[in-house]
Parts: sequence; structure tokens; C-alpha cells
Amino acid sequence: MTRYEAELVVGRRETAADGVLVLTLRHPWDEPLPVWEPGAHVDVVLGPGLERQYSLCGDPGDRAVWRVAVLREKAGRGGSAYVHEELRAGDKVRVRGPRNNFRLERAPRYRFVAGGIGITPVLPMLAAAEEAGAEWSLLYGGRTRAGMAFTKELERYGDRVRIVPEDESGLLDLASVLDDVAPGTLVYCCGPGGLLDAVEARCPAGSLRVERFRPKEAAVQAPAGPEFEVVLARSGRTVAVPPGTSVLDAVRETGVEVLYSCTEGTCGTCETEVVEGEPDHRDSVLTEEERAAGETMLICVSRCRGRRLVLDL
Repeated sequence: MTRYEAELVVGRRETAADGVLVLTLRHPWDEPLPVWEPGAHVDVVLGPGLERQYSLCGDPGDRAVWRVAVLREKAGRGGSAYVHEELRAGDKVRVRGPRNNFRLERAPRYRFVAGGIGITPVLPMLAAAEEAGAEWSLLYGGRTRAGMAFTKELERYGDRVRIVPEDESGLLDLASVLDDVAPGTLVYCCGPGGLLDAVEARCPAGSLRVERFRPKEAAVQAPAGPEFEVVLARSGRTVAVPPGTSVLDAVRETGVEVLYSCTEGTCGTCETEVVEGEPDHRDSVLTEEERAAGETMLICVSRCRGRRLVLDL
């Protein structure tokens, strides 16, 4: 599938909270941008070696601009620092997408839980749930009230939204919203890994949908495993994947072009169809159902449970 890619112009820079900068992106000739659904993100190329994924947090019906919010991370790898300190209105950045690994599924009831900058993909979900007439609530936590983005926008939803700054009220009371999840209710959560793990531990099987900004520790620390081979179905070429080398790197070394971005198994860019073989899933994107089906894999981190995989490459 052909993905949209273009040089977009930074339209506005606004402060949404302490350390959170909101940017709008538009086409330089005001051409309509591709449609997107709540939960989608885009890849933003900030410079050589600086490519980051940001959730779209504006109005899906507005095709004139895309809106993203960027948290200034003190211990980051340079992307957020560049956005906050170097990127200015009128500058151009290359953008790919949108891509959606966190799609809002239809349900009669939703429980939304967000931590910090994890509010960004959830924000348009609330508007969609409201428009659909679904029953929903949001539990939104952060370290301080001043550092929590979009609180003013959330006021219109009244008491369906609970804003919980940690320095005022302590940690989120997950039991109050998750211990009575009724059948048919979907729980959507985005935020720090600790919050996602805590929510996952409380949710009924099949009810939870999450998006992670960092890979799961268990996946990162998993042993490399033995060498295996990958057959590229489109050319019939066979590639050896030794321990310590990812499928992505092994394939690219043969000259085959593959779309990729984070190389951590969190963005979904390199998701590839599996024609034959059993993947050893180590990503933080696919659901348990998708892993069990084994129809696709994230080749930047996942490996093979046997000695051979055939991929649609």
C-alpha cells in the first residue's frame, strides 16, 4: 500500500502545558491532507537520524491541518529538544502517514485512561465516542496540573472527565474505573509503561487496547535466539538472520527497501505479512489475537520460533 509522504509546513506553535508544545502542520499549497481516524499517528522526519512518531490530536474532519503535541523530554534522544528549541513556524518537515495501531473500535461503552502526554491519541477518541452516543469516561493523570495538556479542552465534557494531578491527589485510582468493567466495554489506555502494565493487570481479557511510547521490557530483554532463514516471497531470495541481527537489518543488507522508523517495535511501520512460518513476536503493537493468528510481524524486533520464515517482501 502506498503511504502518503510530503513536506509539510509548521503553521503554529502553541504551549498546551508546561513542557508540551502543540504544532499544526499543513500542506505548502493548502492541498487537503489524507483522512485519519482517532488513534492515528504520523512519522515526522526532523533531520538525519531524527525521525519520531506523534499522535494526531486534532479534528479528523479538518483536512487542512494536522495537529500534534510534543513533550519536552529531558532524557530524550534529541527529537523533542529539536522541536522545542529549533523548529519554528514556517519551517518544513517531511511527514509520513497517517498510520493507526490504536484504532477506536465500536462499542456501547468505553473507559479511557491516559497518563501525561498519553492524552494525545485519546483526545479525538472522546469526540468520536461522544458523537456515536456511547457511554464513556476518562481518567487522566499527570505529575502536576500545570504539566497536563488539553485540560481546558476537556472541561466541556463535565464530570465524565476526572483530572488527577499526582502532586495534588496521588496516583490514579484504577480500581474505581476498572474493577467493574461490564461485558462489551472497551478500555483504551495510553501513557507511561508502568501505567499500562497496571491497567493491563486489572482489565478483563480482550477488553484492553493500549498504545506504548516505549517497548515492553520483557521484549527488549528477550534472548536473541538461534540463527534462522527468511525467504523473500516476491524474489525467492533467502536471507540468513544470525543472533543479534534483526530481520529488518538482514533484509536491508540485501538491498531490499523496507519501510521502517522506530526500530523498537512500537510504531508499526515495518509490519510485514507472514506467508509461512511462526513468528516469535517481540513487539509492543500487535494484540494477543493478532499474535496468535501469526499473519503479520514487526520485523524490526520479532524473530522466528523455528528455522524458516517466508515473508511478503
